[in-house]
Amino acid sequence: MGGLVAVILVLKRANEWYHIWMVAGRQCSLPPGDMGWPLIGNMWSFLIAFKFGDPDSFISNFIARFGRTGIYKAYLFGCPTIIVTTPETCRPVLMDDAQFKPGWPKSTSILMGRKSFLGLSAPISGLKAQSVYHELMKDVMLSSLDELAKADRPVEFLTEIRKITFKIIMYVFLSCEGGPIIKTMEEEYAKLNYGLRSMAINLPGFAYHKALNMVEGQERKGNNLSEEKKDMMDLLLDVEDENGEKLDDKEIIDVILMYLNAGHESTAHATLWATLFLHKHPEYLQRAKAEQEEILRTRPATEK
Repeated sequence: MGGLVAVILVLKRANEWYHIWMVAGRQCSLPPGDMGWPLIGNMWSFLIAFKFGDPDSFISNFIARFGRTGIYKAYLFGCPTIIVTTPETCRPVLMDDAQFKPGWPKSTSILMGRKSFLGLSAPISGLKAQSVYHELMKDVMLSSLDELAKADRPVEFLTEIRKITFKIIMYVFLSCEGGPIIKTMEEEYAKLNYGLRSMAINLPGFAYHKALNMVEGQERKGNNLSEEKKDMMDLLLDVEDENGEKLDDKEIIDVILMYLNAGHESTAHATLWATLFLHKHPEYLQRAKAEQEEILRTRPATEK
């Protein structure tokens, strides 16, 4: 037993020394933390914390071991990682785009495609493009929330918000208004989201493998995009990326995957946390309502 413990300690320490050596010439000091195991790093503890509904325990473990410094080193999703956990450490990261460039795990970059994270020019982005669908969004939200309010059973808020936001994004991009196809697509994009949060292990049974199969299936279905154009798809065929270049079929599929996943996950989670926060702090709810009313009052008539 003593020998096994010694081997474990040597492996973890060797992994940490390796990554410290890799940045030794950059004239920067690393914060406290734990680089975990070779290759997998801290992913097991990270995934266990989220799988069992206690994500705070992952960060709490760092705080208990290394103090409340607000910044820690770790190894997540196949990459050396710096974690920031307090407003003071998060603020410079989120506000300094010049120093802190967006980065994505390998699994995310492969599954979402190389064009998903590039800036796109009008007509797909901006208020003008979004205004086309304002009435649709409003109708879907009002009817869906009214239906939930009349339900005589408890509902899982995140699950229902996912359905609402996914329904909107499906209509915007694919002109799909409802029926079995939305349920089927939602199940498929649930697989994609699990894959995005996993390590890039392409073996049967792993979340990344299932997500990769899902993406490849969607790409096969979308090979003839240019033959059947509709709604936002029309705009995508004319849109330019940040380099002023047109998108090919593969790149269009990448963008659609990104937006559909955003409609299934990102918007739903943002809505959930905003609702919880505003419910817990009603004073901020009143300030938010006043802010929105002021925006509507001062907005030009053409943008209302």
